[in-house]
Amino acid sequence: MNDKPTTGTLHHVEIWVPDLQRAVVSWQWLLQALGYTLFQDWSDGRSWRLGATYLVLEQSPALSADRHDRCRPGLNHLAFHVESRALVDALAEHAPEHGWTLMFPDRHPHAGGEQHYAAYLEDMDGFEVELVATDMTDQS
Repeated sequence: MNDKPTTGTLHHVEIWVPDLQRAVVSWQWLLQALGYTLFQDWSDGRSWRLGATYLVLEQSPALSADRHDRCRPGLNHLAFHVESRALVDALAEHAPEHGWTLMFPDRHPHAGGEQHYAAYLEDMDGFEVELVATDMTDQS
């Protein structure tokens, strides 16, 4: 088995947050539920790894705003594969307990279209994640 990452595979994503401790409450729960494990931990940041890719949260002193605006140029959202519709549903149900808000609740779980089963979540700092069911044959 070759553990060397394939060219083009995402190495890491770094997200600057205005309040690291608040962000960790939301992101740690979500990332661990998706199979990520703690990778790095320092006074101004934390990261979690899954395979060869890791995601970093950092509270940088160079921040120029106190909230992310996904409608401005730059990152709109991160989308994660989720193994089943049942897990998408469970994550969406428990997300508010961890600082996430379900976006587009009137169209959930088909806000991306009838053939797309997903939960769209936003954290308290305006970051959006999309949790996409990979098992589209599960009709439960």
